[in-house]
Amino acid sequence: MRSSFNKFEEAVFRFLMIVSTLVVLGCLFLIIGTVLFKGIGSMDLDMITRTPQGGYYLGKEGGVLNAIVGSIVLTSSATAIAFLASLPVVLYINIYAGKNSRFAELIRLSLDFLWGIPSIVYGAFGFIIMVYFGISASLLGGIITVALFILPIMARAMDEVISLVPVELVEASFSLGSTRIETASRVVLRQTLPGIISAILLAFGRGIGDAASVLFTSGFSDRIPLSLTQPAATLPLAIFFQLGTPFPEVQERAYASAFILTIIILIVSISARLLAARFRRHTIQ
Repeated sequence: MRSSFNKFEEAVFRFLMIVSTLVVLGCLFLIIGTVLFKGIGSMDLDMITRTPQGGYYLGKEGGVLNAIVGSIVLTSSATAIAFLASLPVVLYINIYAGKNSRFAELIRLSLDFLWGIPSIVYGAFGFIIMVYFGISASLLGGIITVALFILPIMARAMDEVISLVPVELVEASFSLGSTRIETASRVVLRQTLPGIISAILLAFGRGIGDAASVLFTSGFSDRIPLSLTQPAATLPLAIFFQLGTPFPEVQERAYASAFILTIIILIVSISARLLAARFRRHTIQ
């Protein structure tokens, strides 16, 4: 009787797992299929090689090269800043503070709270800071705001990875005379490098797809920004503005822009897996 119930329970949970997997995959293919179906008619070489020309948002010629370059430059710079700020914090709460430290738990709680704040709040906060220091909407403002937005995401992802390092490995490093900084850089980081790369690219993908955080801070321009003080277009904002026009051909370009953004995020995801697989051989299994 007990054996029959266990088999029935296993069959039910297996069915639920299969259904959940199919639902997730179905949503993924539905989103990609919709974007591709509606945007494929406007997808051409001009979309990725030209900036908007006069009357682009009225249905005339041009592309979204300015938004592509702006998104990549803005998000790459923000990701670099977030990494430089979050890595010391993560190493401190895992190597210096200790796993049972109340201060370390307070930092984790603060990061979780910051992670849950909507991106539009970061945009409003960044805008207030820019007004206070007299900074106009620009590439610099967008970089700072997006860096603040993705910092808790990256930090918590790296924290989860580093916290999985066996305590015995760290203690063995200390027993051999290594200092904390040597243990952190030569043992912990080397062991968790695949996970750290994944955390960085996860934050990058989250930042490049967000529109609310740059709505008030980066501005928008039909030109490629050549300095930090110039406004910069991003793909999410380009999609937003194109969908807001009453012209069907411009709305189709919005879906083409969304497809370009999806391809960029897909490339980032595949790169994360390839890099993680490449550096995994340096870790202790």
